[in-house]
Amino acid sequence: MLAFHYDHLTLALPPGHRFPQSKYQMLRERVEREPGRMRLRVTEPADPATLALAHTPDYIDAVMHGTLSEAAQREIGFPWAPGLPRRSLSSVGATIAAARAALEEGVAASLAGGTHHAYADKGSGFCVFNDVAVAARLMQAEWHRAHPERPALRVLVVDLDVHQGNGTASIFRDDDSVFTLSIHGEKNFPFRKEASDLDVGLPDACGDAVYLDALDEALDEVWRRMADRPPGLAFYLAGADPHERDRLGRLKLSADALLRRDERVLRALGDRRIPVALSMAGGYGEDLAVTVEVQRRTLAAAEQAWTRWQASSAGDT
Repeated sequence: MLAFHYDHLTLALPPGHRFPQSKYQMLRERVEREPGRMRLRVTEPADPATLALAHTPDYIDAVMHGTLSEAAQREIGFPWAPGLPRRSLSSVGATIAAARAALEEGVAASLAGGTHHAYADKGSGFCVFNDVAVAARLMQAEWHRAHPERPALRVLVVDLDVHQGNGTASIFRDDDSVFTLSIHGEKNFPFRKEASDLDVGLPDACGDAVYLDALDEALDEVWRRMADRPPGLAFYLAGADPHERDRLGRLKLSADALLRRDERVLRALGDRRIPVALSMAGGYGEDLAVTVEVQRRTLAAAEQAWTRWQASSAGDT
């Protein structure tokens, strides 16, 4: 399974900043130590022009040339520095690469990404550009160019970060070619939610059973509502932040429940032959090694899903 990373690019953050950027290198190094079929690739940054598929020209220009206002930088949570544009472009590039690989091989991943708080015209919550939104629209455009005789590519976004995917919901609000599902903490950030196609807000400390039941019901609803036009590609934001030891999560899920979550999503997509590009999304553990272990298990589940896809494809030939 292909997995894309860019952890050699770091942000210039002040001491004590709460964004845990070291987790990306920790995850990549952890994957490198594991025997298996994971093929790691350093990603290329996205073309800035591609961002216009989901973002306004003025916002793109402000990020690229360092003219973001102080208020805009505070909302993003990062001070502008020369390294910010390239790292942000690489975040989008990794998800684009994972989406292309998923369409070829069934399952692929970015070892970061899931920047779902970024709107068309602004960033927010440690999210500069919305990687999934840009990648989804680019895959639709490439699909149309390659297959003009076929129906348009419909996309499903399964956002299981603990925070609602407000930016993604806003970008795709009037776009019925993309179905957005968000299962999140109802009382958590963002405190002003946007309307996804399907939102499931859960109470603090809901625990494993309530969460997994809600996931099963939500997926059943997705398949009902997409039955007439099934998706040809999915993006799965597999946030580690619902975990019980996450500083920002509050849903109090066990590591085993998060693994079962991943397995259910990946099995449901695989059974329907829907290619999926994973993003690791949020994770803010007091002990980052715990966060990384949750994400490693997500990637192991994805690798198993990729193996099933390859075996099924071989059986079809």
